[in-house]
Amino acid sequence: MIQNLVGGEWRAVEGRDSLPVYNPATAEEIERVPLSGAPEVEAAVAAASAAYEKWSRTPVLERVRLMFRFKQCLEDAFEDLAAVVTRHHGKTLEEARGEIRRGIEVVDFACSAPTLLQGRTLREVNAGIDQDLYRYPLGVVAGIPPFNFPVMIPLWMFPLAVVAGNTFILKPSERTPLGAVRLAQLFQEAGFPEGVLNLVQGAKEAVEGLLAHPGVRAVSFVGSEPVARAVYAEAARHGKRVQALGGAKNHIVVMPDADLELAVPAILGSAFGNAGERCLAGSVAVAVRGVEEKLLPALKEQAEALVVAPGDQPGAQVGPLIRDDHRRRVVGHIEKGLADGARLLADGRPQMQRAGWFLGPTILEGVTDEMAAGREEIFGPVLSVSHQADLDTAIGQANRMALGNMAVIFTSSGRAARRFREEVQAGMVGVNVPVAQPFAFFPFSGWKGSFYGDLHVHGSDGVDFYTRKKVVVTRW
Repeated sequence: MIQNLVGGEWRAVEGRDSLPVYNPATAEEIERVPLSGAPEVEAAVAAASAAYEKWSRTPVLERVRLMFRFKQCLEDAFEDLAAVVTRHHGKTLEEARGEIRRGIEVVDFACSAPTLLQGRTLREVNAGIDQDLYRYPLGVVAGIPPFNFPVMIPLWMFPLAVVAGNTFILKPSERTPLGAVRLAQLFQEAGFPEGVLNLVQGAKEAVEGLLAHPGVRAVSFVGSEPVARAVYAEAARHGKRVQALGGAKNHIVVMPDADLELAVPAILGSAFGNAGERCLAGSVAVAVRGVEEKLLPALKEQAEALVVAPGDQPGAQVGPLIRDDHRRRVVGHIEKGLADGARLLADGRPQMQRAGWFLGPTILEGVTDEMAAGREEIFGPVLSVSHQADLDTAIGQANRMALGNMAVIFTSSGRAARRFREEVQAGMVGVNVPVAQPFAFFPFSGWKGSFYGDLHVHGSDGVDFYTRKKVVVTRW
């Protein structure tokens, strides 16, 4: 049974129900995760609160030295972390390595805390008066990451929080808790004081406990849109800062002048990477009139050539989905799309015959935004292809989505690319790239129903989120 980490001590959770943790490639149960409740949350908050007073006063250079050690621990354990991710999430080892590298980039960013945490000063704001701005930590903060990036998204959260002087409670996904356990072990190896990072395993009851606890000052969440909205509302009701990242329905516009040798593999990598289980997956490819005759055959041929296999198998390109019930939901979206009038360009359902929870790359062609397949987040290896007459109508289709995480255009026209950048209603925009994921020093800035809050995760927004400002006006 997986344990909680409270005040530097690994503790068994007694008298609680538990859930299985699976290897999605084999459907084999590999571990069990306890369903912590209010007493376990209370213990973690108490430990984090006790550690906060000393940690918040620890000189920033000492905090940074520990963060550099943590980075080295992550680098030393890189392949081990990748294997853990693949084993209990299912993504390919190459995808797991990419996830960990993106997570470590946030640790790199956190190591620049002496610059990031600087305030401002202005002398002589009035006769004989100076004014200064200082940053202070918030206190105890919490993070609730999703199942699909069990290492990267926790690293989006707690390194910035703790280097700013906060103490942290991490509640991993009950589906993929092993990545967080390994991160916490490495955090301890780096030498951080007891109670700076605490780990509470569980599901809904643990989340509700963190959202309501008066000792938790801020909550970072990543998950589906309905849950993000609910977390935002509930945490804010209890007076907390919140950053809640929700779902996506990302559109990829392909112009007639696009370089298809670049665009086609990029679209497929965006749609089917991580088995489509990511909020930056390219969900809808919009073929602008004049490109479809070359685009559709190339998408079909290359999608059907992708290797579907267990993530630790050499050459694997598409791994399994996280659970069988999730796979059935994705298949339901495919069947609903066909019933609504879409055509099947590539069918991944035959892959369901093998052991594990596999579903091959599937392409639905002729999808409109009036169909569920064209407007609802599927979160699986399904690409919908729509057709539009020109750039205006393509942008209009993307902008009708209730979600606004990412939008991408493939074109050779600078004019079209600039217009797309200016007019499309998404917080992350790509031009001739498969996934418009910001590096750690920029915020992950979804719009509309893709984000609830005011300050986004990592980048300068992340620093602002985990600090509060004090202005001092002085006359001597």
